[in-house]
Amino acid sequence: MSDMTVTRDLFDQVMVPNYAPSKVIPVRGQGARIWDQADNEYIDFAGGIAVNCLGHCHPALVSALKEQSEKLWHLSNVWTNEPALRLAKKMVDATFAEQVFFCNSGGEANEAAFKLARRYAIDHFGPEKTQIIAFKQGFHGRTFFTVTVGGQEAYSDGFGPKPGDIEHVPYNDLAALKAVMSDRTCAVVMEPLQGEGGIISPDADFVKAVRELCDQHNALLVFDEVQTGVGRTGALFAYMEMGVTPDILTSAKALGGGFPIGAMLTTAEIAASLKVGTHGSTYGGNPLACAVAEAAFDTVNTPEVLAGVTERETWYREGLAAINAKYDCFSEVRGKGLLLGCVLNEQFKGRARDFLMAAMDEQLMVLVAGANVVRFAPSLVITKEEVAEGLARFERAVARVVNG
Repeated sequence: MSDMTVTRDLFDQVMVPNYAPSKVIPVRGQGARIWDQADNEYIDFAGGIAVNCLGHCHPALVSALKEQSEKLWHLSNVWTNEPALRLAKKMVDATFAEQVFFCNSGGEANEAAFKLARRYAIDHFGPEKTQIIAFKQGFHGRTFFTVTVGGQEAYSDGFGPKPGDIEHVPYNDLAALKAVMSDRTCAVVMEPLQGEGGIISPDADFVKAVRELCDQHNALLVFDEVQTGVGRTGALFAYMEMGVTPDILTSAKALGGGFPIGAMLTTAEIAASLKVGTHGSTYGGNPLACAVAEAAFDTVNTPEVLAGVTERETWYREGLAAINAKYDCFSEVRGKGLLLGCVLNEQFKGRARDFLMAAMDEQLMVLVAGANVVRFAPSLVITKEEVAEGLARFERAVARVVNG
């Protein structure tokens, strides 16, 4: 097998065309650096879209994977396993939650959350209480249910009739939320910081008001922390610094540090609605994923790493301010912790992808969040030297775009 020549052209032959990946094929990584087939070195400010929270090949994750790989990979749900129980206990001990459901991705975690919210409402308040309210520009996954709850029609249109009774209102718009909310509402679903939608933070009083409205209407508050969770904003989960506790929380991305795993967390009272047989996942909670996630969770959930996220945010903000003072292309830098978005000003509106491509030419990996925002979601333990080198490359990329 290994003697097969692999080129980017092969992608166009054998892969479904829903992605348009870079011409560069990475083959190995270490920390916040990646090397391609020709051994060119890149600095990684993308973090696999907020997934590689400990960078590439972190020793704690590598050893957890190796160790577990020689013990037990998979069981059916007829049995439980030790890594899953240890990880669940640690997540419960660290959060508001009392019980956990494991799956393989953020989309699956949200699918479970939305099904549970509906089920709970129907169980306790009757068959009419099914309305889900979410926010425009929100993103919750790619299953048909989660993509419909997500507030970007471009992702959900064109697949036939959508799941019903889902409403969207503008983020941070309390009056709009009040106008559609009623005792028929079973859940309000929100990201505590919109990621794909452009790195948009909620107003503190907005979040508190959403919580109050949910209580008033016996609706559950679902926090999608797939991108913001596991240290990304400088707290273990973003809700912890908001003075608001959700009823259901979803996690994935950084949870496995790069190994696919998702989790839905909630209270025992709400979880009771998912009684035996009502929901499942063949791979969810498999020992390999849970062993790696346990190592990632243990490593991130320390005062040093969490405080280090806030420290690194200042390195980025200072560096980006210096770049912008020279080139004047960003109107602001939004976000929190190591989920940051450089918002393009009027002159460069719609050109985020140009900045991404220029960065690749300078051997730096970045992301976009829509057409107007260049997004960074690097390793939470990226070194000062890696940040400095990456920002130097980013400055050269900015210069390329600005100078045409």
